[in-house]
Amino acid sequence: MTTKTEKIDFIWTGVDKTRKKITGEISARSELVAKVELRQQGFRVTKIKPKPKPLFGSRPQSITSGDIAFFSRQLATMLASGIPLVQALEIVGRGHSNASMQDLLLSIKADIEGGSTLAEALGKRPVYFDDLFCNLVGAGEQAGVLDTLLDKIATYKEKTESMKKKIQKALTYPIAVIVVAVVVTAILLLFVVPVFEDLFKSFGADLPGFTRMVIDMSQWLQEYWWILLIIIVASVFTFTYFKKRSRPFNHFLDKVLLRMPIVGQIISKSAVARFARTLSTMSAAGVPLVEALRSVAGACGNIIYAEAVLKMRENVADGQRLQFAMQQVGIWPFMVQQMVSIGEESGSMDFMLAKVADFFEEEVDNLVDNLSSLMEPIILVVLGTLVGGLVVAMYLPIFKLGAAI
Repeated sequence: MTTKTEKIDFIWTGVDKTRKKITGEISARSELVAKVELRQQGFRVTKIKPKPKPLFGSRPQSITSGDIAFFSRQLATMLASGIPLVQALEIVGRGHSNASMQDLLLSIKADIEGGSTLAEALGKRPVYFDDLFCNLVGAGEQAGVLDTLLDKIATYKEKTESMKKKIQKALTYPIAVIVVAVVVTAILLLFVVPVFEDLFKSFGADLPGFTRMVIDMSQWLQEYWWILLIIIVASVFTFTYFKKRSRPFNHFLDKVLLRMPIVGQIISKSAVARFARTLSTMSAAGVPLVEALRSVAGACGNIIYAEAVLKMRENVADGQRLQFAMQQVGIWPFMVQQMVSIGEESGSMDFMLAKVADFFEEEVDNLVDNLSSLMEPIILVVLGTLVGGLVVAMYLPIFKLGAAI
């Protein structure tokens, strides 16, 4: 049975106001609702039926940050071209390749047709549109410059996504290689070492200590592999559980990450870049500083920096200048403080913060490149030690036997 919230895809045939025959698709809760919606759009439906479902059903696509950034850019472009908001949402929604994104945009369109503003419609969907997005859209609607603000949001989202992907790319390679190394080592211990163990038994001689240790590891893994598997699964589950639900755990984790060599610098500079880019965007939109800092805190991507921004917000709300509030938390680079000071004095805060964001984003790019270059020899050493050590351990008795002969 179909619930009230579920929608059905229909294929329809009809004519428009000029009697031209048209065929299309529409999603609605029922056939009657679909006909009403099409009639409101100026079409007279002659035939409508549910869209046949594929033989093998597919899982709905998830909505990513990249989808939201692309939607912002499309909507900004259409509004700048003079297309009305409802029509622009219809065009973007119908033309999107992601069915989940289609449903999201068409439901937003329906809310706006029902009398909601765009900011209110987006605010009903906090999973996809955060306070920053909604505040900027609200400011754009009030000032009559929605297309300009959506363009700024799109630029902000695109730069943030670009930085995320670069960091993920730098970390994915070493993680993938380490996983492969662990899998190869496990295969050697489970299947290759036992073959050598049977061979060594025929020697009837004492084995070197290193070889004996590897064989003991192989025997333990063959007998108790399930314990190791349980430990790995339990560790991953525990980490994921506390990562999603425990703020103290996330605080500890972010603090540890900030102290790591190179990785800590990447995370720190990335947080500064996000802070500057977000505050620059909101400042350019005319959002009050105290209100903007609340959204900026959530955009930093690190709890330590988020807490620093919230502390700054309290001080700014009490009447302090932003520069002095930054000095008190003691986490921001001196250059950032000086640029903020110049921006406050000259009234060009958005411009100065944009320059800060550009600088630190470039710093993150350089650090990511350095990390990639540094990780390659380290990975080779780790792989060589693991695989080479096992090979040496297995051939050591053979070498000693040959020397004795």
